[in-house]
Amino acid sequence: MFEKVLIANRGEIAVRIIRACRELGIKSVAVYSEADKESLHTKLADEAYCIGPHQLNKSYLNIPHIMSAAEVSGTDAIHPGYGFLAENSQFAEICESCELVFIGPPPDVIKKLGDKSFAKKIVTEAGLPVLPGSESVLGSETELINMAGEIEYPLIIKAASGGGGRGMRIVHDKAELIKCINTAASEAGAAFGDSSLYMEKYIEKARHVEFQILADKKGNIIHLGERDCSVQRRHQKLIEESPCLVLTDKKRKEIGETAVQIAKTVSYENAGTVEFLLDEKGNYYFLEVNTRVQVEHPVTEMVTGIDIIKEQIMLASGEALDIRQSDVVLNGHAFEFRINAEDAKKNFLPKGGEIELYNPPGGPGVRVDTHIYTGYEVPAFYDSLLAKLIVWGSSREEAIARSIRALDEFIIIGIETTIPFYLHVLNNDIFRKGQVFTEFVSAEFISNFIGGGNGEQPGI
Repeated sequence: MFEKVLIANRGEIAVRIIRACRELGIKSVAVYSEADKESLHTKLADEAYCIGPHQLNKSYLNIPHIMSAAEVSGTDAIHPGYGFLAENSQFAEICESCELVFIGPPPDVIKKLGDKSFAKKIVTEAGLPVLPGSESVLGSETELINMAGEIEYPLIIKAASGGGGRGMRIVHDKAELIKCINTAASEAGAAFGDSSLYMEKYIEKARHVEFQILADKKGNIIHLGERDCSVQRRHQKLIEESPCLVLTDKKRKEIGETAVQIAKTVSYENAGTVEFLLDEKGNYYFLEVNTRVQVEHPVTEMVTGIDIIKEQIMLASGEALDIRQSDVVLNGHAFEFRINAEDAKKNFLPKGGEIELYNPPGGPGVRVDTHIYTGYEVPAFYDSLLAKLIVWGSSREEAIARSIRALDEFIIIGIETTIPFYLHVLNNDIFRKGQVFTEFVSAEFISNFIGGGNGEQPGI
């Protein structure tokens, strides 16, 4: 087992990893930008090192500075969390060359699956279901236009690298195509340094369902069931839940085995997520593999009782999986709500500021992952995520009732948050019936925010 782990990240995920290290008896090393000097992860870690100013390319994306902190601190391994360098194969290679363990998949696996068009090709060759679309990166407008004619509208353009909804555009007709190509390429280039795109058929009223996988270095791979991530805005997930209401035990087994098969195809190691789309007829299609821990991993932890972060660390240290597929049982129902520093009444406008009062909810089945506290100044330079509220219940109905209670108790004063929006969603009849899909939020709520004159949604 490792003696010391450096966390190359910030915010709630850094705090989450530090806590897992402490339970495993491992010392933790935090890195931080000047803007994050007072963030909770710097206070909880055994050691903390400033790696630059607030600009990402000078701090959290600055590999030489991170490696210097690792060398000075005498680190054994580096956990990248999610985002930033988590899916950067070059960073993983540099860690290996410096004789540091990268807590994640091997660099070659990250590289293969990070190119989404290549990942799709691997899955296609394995005879598994994929969405109709380009089998490789499309480098020119002509190629994209020709492919659009073959797929038929609506379709979706995606960045070949990266994720989080950046470089992604839905196209409904030919008139939109060129504009969307240029916008998506520009956005992808700015976010990931790669403006390459690929194209797929867009499924309307689809569910976004992902399967958590764990794999050791000996070839043992299991899945931990699914998360339904259909409640999202602009391809950014807002609410996740497990299990998915529309999956039967038979279909869960089938898709789970598909996820494991995909992972075995590339000799996967450590934790990851295989993402799928489900259409209204119950057909499923491969989307992508995220070679890292997901923001929403606590949902799976709540229904399985398995600590995914601790598993990541132990697997990276060379320990074999001590969990068999037959050991994995989904117990009850869980939700995760991303509490963002955004004003839903103003089209989810993000804004930093001081937390004048912070009082999280508690009670049975309630968990909060966060890096904020009373008096904390939320920097305006990074992702707007303040906290994750994770709620478990013995049934979906109990989980919803408990979520409403927990959100009502959740006090964050000083900045606007998405808490009122989630309370409104939880009281929506369509959501309560579980009839959600990827455009649920835009169809049910967003038009009222931005198209109703005063920009306000009644009841929010």
